[in-house]
Amino acid sequence: MGRDVRVRRVYEPAAEEDGKRVLVDRVWPRGLSKDEARLDAWAKDVAPSTELRKWYGHDPDRFAEFERRYRDELAEPERAAALDRLRDLAATGTVTLLTATRDAARSQAAVLADRLR
Repeated sequence: MGRDVRVRRVYEPAAEEDGKRVLVDRVWPRGLSKDEARLDAWAKDVAPSTELRKWYGHDPDRFAEFERRYRDELAEPERAAALDRLRDLAATGTVTLLTATRDAARSQAAVLADRLR
């Protein structure tokens, strides 16, 4: 049975069914206080590199290549360790990966959710 890993925008109100709420962006979301975010963790070490994030620019036509490059980055030691920590957390119950990205389905959070499931 797969793990219950969800993806949502961090700006959406927290819900009880979110389980553990983990921000997976490298930079803090604009205009959002820590109290409003209601996070259990901020896993910025698992986020894509600044170079990859800027190259992608959330262009839907680049998502497939972004996903491939990001999966390569996830093999790097620091990101792999952060991914392992997320995997351990997901083994304990529902985890919701949060991102400020408008299109959460085409984001690093979606790539991570696929890896963790």
